[in-house]
Amino acid sequence: MSTRTFRITVRGVFDGLSTDQRAELVARAAQHDPLRAAFTGEGHLSYDLAARAAFTFRFQDSGEEEEDILEATERAEGAAKTWLTERGYGYKNLRSKAEDLSQAPLGKRQRRAAAHKHI
Repeated sequence: MSTRTFRITVRGVFDGLSTDQRAELVARAAQHDPLRAAFTGEGHLSYDLAARAAFTFRFQDSGEEEEDILEATERAEGAAKTWLTERGYGYKNLRSKAEDLSQAPLGKRQRRAAAHKHI
């Protein structure tokens, strides 16, 4: 059996941030730039408070079975909640979307590479 790679996106909105919390997030904005977003095991947070109070965590996880994506999604949501709560950041409207990369359609380059392997 092969290992499946899952990408989980957890989105939400900061809620009730104090002036100090907002300043702290703005000061660290370069580390959380949406243009540098990546899927990682520990989760990568991105936001742009100048545009809006929304944030996105991106997680990468794995499992053996298709159903493992549900547990991976729960772990990602839990990790996002823990990160926010430990720092005292309020949040609302938390929602998740998960993708099993083994089920994702191949891009044009991937289809071409796969075709050359079979020749």
